[in-house]
Amino acid sequence: MIAVFSLAASVSVEASTAHVLRVMTFNVRVPVARDGVHVWSKRRDLLLRVIRAQRPDVLGTQELTEAQGRYMAAHLPGYAWFGQGREGGVKGEHMGVFYRTDRLKVLASGDFWLSDTPRVPGSRTWGQPYPRMVTWARFRLRGEGSVFYYFNTHFPYRQQDVEARRRSADEVLGCIAGLPATARVVLTGDFNSAASSALHARLARALDDAWMHAKRRTGPAGTFHGFTGRPARRIDWILTRGFTPREVHTVTTHEKAAYPSDHFPVVAMLAFDGG
Repeated sequence: MIAVFSLAASVSVEASTAHVLRVMTFNVRVPVARDGVHVWSKRRDLLLRVIRAQRPDVLGTQELTEAQGRYMAAHLPGYAWFGQGREGGVKGEHMGVFYRTDRLKVLASGDFWLSDTPRVPGSRTWGQPYPRMVTWARFRLRGEGSVFYYFNTHFPYRQQDVEARRRSADEVLGCIAGLPATARVVLTGDFNSAASSALHARLARALDDAWMHAKRRTGPAGTFHGFTGRPARRIDWILTRGFTPREVHTVTTHEKAAYPSDHFPVVAMLAFDGG
C-alpha cells in the first residue's frame, strides 16, 4: 500500500453541509514548438485569465512542465502549487496541483506512479513508453475544518493502452479503498477514455462523475478539441465521493482562433456532504 495511506487513520470527517468546493481540471498542453500559433508563449496569458476568472479552490493540471508551473504560480496571486515531474524531481510532465491558500491548507501531499512499483519515481510497466503518475493531497478547508483527499492524474493515451488504463484505474481505486469509508475524495484528470468506456464504468462504480450527477451543466460535454474549439470526446473528468455536485461547467473561453489549450477545462461546484 502506498505511503499516502499511512495517514488514513488520522482522518476525521467533520459535519459539513453548507460549504462548496470549486474544483477545476485542466490539461494545459505541454509546450512544443510545432504548435505554431498555439505555442505556450502565445496562449499562456489567456490560460491565466481563464483560471483567474473561474477562481478554483483547487486546480489539477496535466501536461504541465516545471517552467509552466513556475510561470503560472508567479502570475496567480493567492495560489501555491506542488507536484513533481513524472521522471522524478522536476523532469517531465507534472500533475501540478494549484490551490487557494486562503481557502485550503495542505495537511499532507505526495506522488505515486501508475506501475508495478508505485513508490519508484519514473517507473513504468504495462508496456508504457512514458511514466504515468498521480499527485495527491489531504486538504483542510480553512475556517470550517472539513477535510478531503484530492488526487490528480493523466492516464495513457494510445489506442492500444486499454489494459494499461485499466491497471491505472485499479491502482488509483486501490489507494482510495485504503482510506476510511467516510473520507471525502476528489479525483481529477485526463483519462484518455470516452465517458461511455469500460474504464469510466469501472471508476464510476466507486466514485460519482460530477458531470453526470450535477444538478446543472453548462458548456459542451466534450473536452478535447485539438485547438479547433470543436470537442469530440469527454475525456477530462471530475470524480467524487462525499460531495454533491451542484454545477459543472465546461469552459470554452477563447479569443478568435486562440485557445488556452487543446483541452477545455472543466469546473465543478461540489457541496460537502454531511459528516
